[in-house]
Amino acid sequence: MLLKNLRSFFWPIQKVELKKVIPMFLMCFFFVFNYTILKDINEPLIVTARGSGAETIAFLKLWGTLPLALLFMFVYSKLSRKLSKKTLFYSIIGFFISFYLLFGFVLYPLKDVLHPHAFADKLEALLPRGFSGGVALIRNWTFSLFYALSELWGTVGVSFLFWGFSNDTTKISESKRFYSLFGIGAAIAMMVAGPTNIYFSNVGKLAIVDSWGVTLKYLMSILFISGLSIMGVYYWINRYVLTDKRFKIDEKNNIKNEKEKTSVIEALKFILKSRYLLLIAGIVMGYSISVSFADIVWKNQLKQQFPHPCDYSAFIGYFSSIVSILTLIMLFVGGGVIRKFGWKKAALVTPLVFLLAAIGSFGFIIFKDQLNGFVGFFGTSTLVMAIVFGAIQNALAKCFKFSFYEPTKEMAYIPLDNISRTKGKAAIDILVIKFSKAGGAFLLQALIIIFGSLAVIVPYIALILFGVIAVWTLSVVFLNKRFLKLTNQDEQKEIIIKSKNVAFQTRKIEDKMVAKKSYFAAKKVLLKKALLKKIRKKRKVSIN
Repeated sequence: MLLKNLRSFFWPIQKVELKKVIPMFLMCFFFVFNYTILKDINEPLIVTARGSGAETIAFLKLWGTLPLALLFMFVYSKLSRKLSKKTLFYSIIGFFISFYLLFGFVLYPLKDVLHPHAFADKLEALLPRGFSGGVALIRNWTFSLFYALSELWGTVGVSFLFWGFSNDTTKISESKRFYSLFGIGAAIAMMVAGPTNIYFSNVGKLAIVDSWGVTLKYLMSILFISGLSIMGVYYWINRYVLTDKRFKIDEKNNIKNEKEKTSVIEALKFILKSRYLLLIAGIVMGYSISVSFADIVWKNQLKQQFPHPCDYSAFIGYFSSIVSILTLIMLFVGGGVIRKFGWKKAALVTPLVFLLAAIGSFGFIIFKDQLNGFVGFFGTSTLVMAIVFGAIQNALAKCFKFSFYEPTKEMAYIPLDNISRTKGKAAIDILVIKFSKAGGAFLLQALIIIFGSLAVIVPYIALILFGVIAVWTLSVVFLNKRFLKLTNQDEQKEIIIKSKNVAFQTRKIEDKMVAKKSYFAAKKVLLKKALLKKIRKKRKVSIN
């Protein structure tokens, strides 16, 4: 009994369901593998570039990632009216992996020709010091484009394509068991991506000329192969899994045609009309802004410790490996927490843990002068300790993202009807995430321009961060009431459908039994008649 309970807690998958779970697991692996590699590359690329630093990321989120997200939504809304979901999926993946290959083998080797350093130097001389991040964005424009498209992979690839496909093909009852296990694929992907990045960063150091360029060529080739694998798994699921009667999903309220798509403005209006979607948007904004603020402050510390891109990238690789191990452990726990304690407690874990970690990391940076003597006693520096505490904070944020934040967020979409899921999720996962990051970046830019540097504005960032976490927590609490109401309705419908099926099956069995009884009764009558005939014949013969 104990072993059975442990198995249901850690591995709640039936043998029949493996046909569906394993391909989804692999798809999640490849999506997150690419995402981790891109995150490990794009930040060192920008932060260590000529005339650049961590403050450039704030400018990029507003003037690079957001415009591209809006452009993507516009193009997606146009193409979705003409192409099927499958064709659109293949087209988006093909575009991204083709660009990454182009960057590694063409754009980066030609960076000295393509980057306008002379023009950027003149701009830097004219503008105040606070605009240095914006000038670096223009100076290293190919790096900026790569960074923006790498960030877009996280929202378009992981959130929109993978999780959107999962929501369309998973029942509510399955999501409580499947989603945390899909996250195991994400954790293993991070575990593999970290050493991969470290290995090729070290290989690049052996090159006599352009060590970082050699590393990029290897990693971009691996990303391309991984992208092709995503397409292969997607094809296999559509061809062999979704055609299986056991895994078919009944569309909920799918009254309108699939070709009826939505524009960017319509999607935003759709969110504003629904309180349920607004609360999901509050959760998404809370996570996006919190991680963005904490990440930029931490990257500023890392730039001082690791000025060379290969060293920076290798450190991030080690960091990703540690995060992946923690995530893998927490994923087994996370799925059990959702099933045992419910959606609300599982969804509150991420903001509360992030709050505690933020108090530690920001407190150490803000009060570093007061802690100099204490840190010196242990033979280290305040910079190293700030990096350590920042690493703990970012590790916890990424760890809880896949074990608690993503599964609970995606579960919140499932009770909605098909139209609300499609329109709402598209707007939240692409526009809301990018608008929230851009809004945070705008605040950072304003503070940097006013005060002159990122280091000076850390106390103000901390105050804004704590306010954002408070909004995030309240969104979870209010959404929980609506989520429970919708899920109870769906569960009741499932119970009614199951009871109807049971009643139908029972009637069929009863009808069969009645038919058999009547058949045997008729046979008995015929046998009796046959016996009586034989007896009569014998009597006639004996009389004669």
